[in-house]
Amino acid sequence: MGLFDDINRFLEIRLEEFLRTNPHLEFQALQEQLREQMQDTSKLIRDLETEKQVLEQKILDLGQEIKTWHFRIEKAKNASREDLAIAAQEREATLLRQGNQLWGQMEGVKQRLNQAKDLLAHIKQRQKEMKEQAVQFQTNVNATSSNWDTIGWNQGTNYPSRPAVDPLETEFQKIELNDELEQLKRNL
Repeated sequence: MGLFDDINRFLEIRLEEFLRTNPHLEFQALQEQLREQMQDTSKLIRDLETEKQVLEQKILDLGQEIKTWHFRIEKAKNASREDLAIAAQEREATLLRQGNQLWGQMEGVKQRLNQAKDLLAHIKQRQKEMKEQAVQFQTNVNATSSNWDTIGWNQGTNYPSRPAVDPLETEFQKIELNDELEQLKRNL
């Protein structure tokens, strides 16, 4: 495991260095990450809303069933059937416990739904900030690149000047001068 951890750490460091030297890629990576988070959060919200609707329907159905058993309790009591009334009361109590559990689940889903909506709003705000930063970054890049385009034209050169006397150049000039003198002598 130590080797894999070392390799993973090395790659993470190299990636961080690469992104620092290429900040435009870091912006793109962050924007992609935010886009993925937004998609995941939107899907989570849809799933939680569906779950909430299912739980609400189950609670309504259970409420109807509780109502039915409540009337059965009254019928059993009116018919002087205490054994049926007690069994119906036990059934009603079981259904009420189930209803309480469903209600608690629905409240938990509502809480998670609100948290997911808050997270989505935060992600949208962060995306907006990233877009503004990307525009600012692009403006800075454009300003920098236009400066680089004109640097050589607006400034003097700082190239080192050639030495006044280059010994190699002097030797070749002597040879070339001697050759020209020899050529002139032959022509005369």
